[in-house]
Amino acid sequence: MKIAVVGCGAVGSYYGAKLCRAGQETHFLLRSDYETVCRQGVLIRSLEGDFRVRPRGARLPEQIGLADLVLVALKTTANHQFPALVPPLVGPQTAVVNLQNGLGNESLLAALVGAEKVLGGLCFVCLNRVAPGVVAHTAHGRIELGEYQRPPARRTHALAALFQSAGVPCAVVENLERAHWEKLVWNIPFNGLGVAGAAGYEAVLAGGLKDSGVARSSLPTDRLLGEPRWRQLLRELMDEVIAAANALGFPIPASFADLQVSRTLCMGAYKASTLLDFECGRPLELESLFLEPLRQAQSAGVPTPRLAALCAVLAELDS
Repeated sequence: MKIAVVGCGAVGSYYGAKLCRAGQETHFLLRSDYETVCRQGVLIRSLEGDFRVRPRGARLPEQIGLADLVLVALKTTANHQFPALVPPLVGPQTAVVNLQNGLGNESLLAALVGAEKVLGGLCFVCLNRVAPGVVAHTAHGRIELGEYQRPPARRTHALAALFQSAGVPCAVVENLERAHWEKLVWNIPFNGLGVAGAAGYEAVLAGGLKDSGVARSSLPTDRLLGEPRWRQLLRELMDEVIAAANALGFPIPASFADLQVSRTLCMGAYKASTLLDFECGRPLELESLFLEPLRQAQSAGVPTPRLAALCAVLAELDS
């Protein structure tokens, strides 16, 4: 297959590199890393074994042309670039798989290229981009793949098989929106509290900063789980997300929170992507990861005081 990767940070580079190593014709749409990747390829430092690949690099989508498969892995703060980056890659038979976090991203792509072309892939993986063209893979790696607003089709299973042939565990999900809410059970507390911890525990409870002198400290996953008051707050956020999902018609059992905690214990001092963005001074992915889930919970009449307070603190820190 001819595969185009749009957004070659940690997620795009990792899965693109796996497909490239499996022999697929893989094109990376690059910005700052263009020279480095063209010169030395992409290095994946992985617990499964390090490897280097040399995908084809391009600065513009027109240099790639129409692809069979487009992987979209941009930060959601760059979604305004969709119109320039994605349509030149999409032909009548192209599948566009969105690998972004949060809610509402597939609908933006569907408006541009047609809903029938769009799928979502939820990535359960611990990755960090540690240098230009270098990604560290420290845990997990599976993808859950689903069709946008449709049940799975033959192509869904074919694409899952493509990932599996590249060494990526990939399962097909019946309901993509429910899968998004399941992932939010992890993403909202661990990404959100990792950043909001810089404001302090009391600020998170109150839903606002106590003062303007916020020290940019970090709360990786081991601290969130290891300190009782943060762990309690984390579980309360998980419960709110699960309640919202159930009210919206996406049944998730309460025990799902325990599963997420157990999966996280093996990660060690892992810094979630939103925390890394905050520490580097980059914009936070507020809209899709936090604000849209809050709006949907409120529209369903679900009380979410912890989520509302978290969103308020994150908005202040982001500004």
